[in-house]
Amino acid sequence: MNDVAEASPSPASFLSVGLALKLSLTLDGQKVMYGSTLLGWKDHAWLVCEWPLPLGHDHRVESGTPCTVSYLHDGKLVGYRSEIRELITAPVPLLFVAYPKTVEEMHLRKHFRASASEPILLMKTDMANPSASVLPAASYLGGLLKDLSGGGCSVTLVQRPPWLRPGTTVRLEFELPGLGHITNLTGVVKNVDVRQGSETVGIEFRFDEMEYIEYRGWGGSVKSAIEQWATQKTVAPSLS
Repeated sequence: MNDVAEASPSPASFLSVGLALKLSLTLDGQKVMYGSTLLGWKDHAWLVCEWPLPLGHDHRVESGTPCTVSYLHDGKLVGYRSEIRELITAPVPLLFVAYPKTVEEMHLRKHFRASASEPILLMKTDMANPSASVLPAASYLGGLLKDLSGGGCSVTLVQRPPWLRPGTTVRLEFELPGLGHITNLTGVVKNVDVRQGSETVGIEFRFDEMEYIEYRGWGGSVKSAIEQWATQKTVAPSLS
């Protein structure tokens, strides 16, 4: 399905306490994107959300700084242009942003694939005991996560071991920038591509087994976290 942007006259209809947000803004001359959680709002005034943990409580953001707020709602990416209103640090750090006057909806494809460049650890699964936590050193392999979607990823390797071939089940561990650290995500190798001295394996995810994410200012399942990260990294810049 192609992306279609729509104007919506009812911003409040998209809001709910606990909603996972992405805040995009420019700090020190660089565009950054952080995960947060909506804690509440006052109609036609402001939204209040958690202060993004990666920023640190001592990092000041000037009032009036432009930003984009976006989130997933019923299979759509919803976003709007806003600005930072205020930051309070006590009793807990909270961030206030301007309430939306209008929002944009974007109907999404099934999976967005976003480019990445993150270290990733692949672990061979012992199918006789898939929950085993101790594996021989030869069963661990480091690579570079090159792209990521809600359905899978591709990983580039310097040298592929013989056991890593199509049909192999592996466990994955990697950082989801701005959201958290994912561990024990199950994947199945679907294909292997050899190019210019390196090999890239395509991996399809298998969710709802034993995956876990250490959240950083974000809530939801591992599947939702990956889908949101890939979708908003791909689509959110068009809202900025």
